Amino acid sequence: MIAFILPTLTEPHKRIDRQSEAEKQLVDQLKAGETKGIEKLYKLYSASLYGIIMKVAKNEDMAQDILQESFVKIWKSVNQYDEGKGKLFTWMARLCRNTAIDHLRSRGELNSSRNEELDNVIAEVNHEYQSSFNPETIDLKKLIKMLSPMQMKILDLVYFEGYTQVEAAEKLAIPVGTIKTRIRNAIITLRSFY
Repeated sequence: MIAFILPTLTEPHKRIDRQSEAEKQLVDQLKAGETKGIEKLYKLYSASLYGIIMKVAKNEDMAQDILQESFVKIWKSVNQYDEGKGKLFTWMARLCRNTAIDHLRSRGELNSSRNEELDNVIAEVNHEYQSSFNPETIDLKKLIKMLSPMQMKILDLVYFEGYTQVEAAEKLAIPVGTIKTRIRNAIITLRSFY
C-alpha cells in the first residue's frame, strides 16, 4: 500500500489545468450518455472509490456490490454534478461513501465498525490506471493534522467512522449546530491548502 503524497508547491500549474480540462471532457462525455465516458471513469477512479467504500463496508464482497451500485448512481445522476461546487472525484467519493453508509444502515451493521481511528487511514494508489497528475492523491493525514484537535475528532467521526452529525454531537456532548459549524470551518481550512 502507498500513502497519499502531497503535491509540492513547485509542481507546474499546467498539470492541474490539464487535469481540470480532462475532467471537464470526461464529465461532458458522461452527461452526453457516452458509454466510453463511464468506462474511462471506471478505469480512472474505481480503485480509489473502492478504497473509500472499503473504509466503511469492511467487507470485500459487499464493497464490490456497493461500488457497482455507486457507478450506476453516478451514471444516472451525473447531471446533478456541479463543477463549480467541487471536483468530480470529491462528488463521486461522497456519493460512494453515502451509498456504503446507507447500505450498512439498511443492514444494521454501521455501529459495529466504529472503532478505526483516522491515524490508520491510508489508500492504495493503482498506478496502472493513473495516466496524469491526480490532485485527489494528497496526504490526508498530513492535511488533516493542520486542523484543531476537535475539528480532527469531528471529521474522524463524521467522515471516516460513519457517524451522522447528530450522532457525533451526542458522542461529543456538544450541540449539532456546533458540529456543523466546526465541519464547515474545517472544510474551509482544508480548501485553503488545496
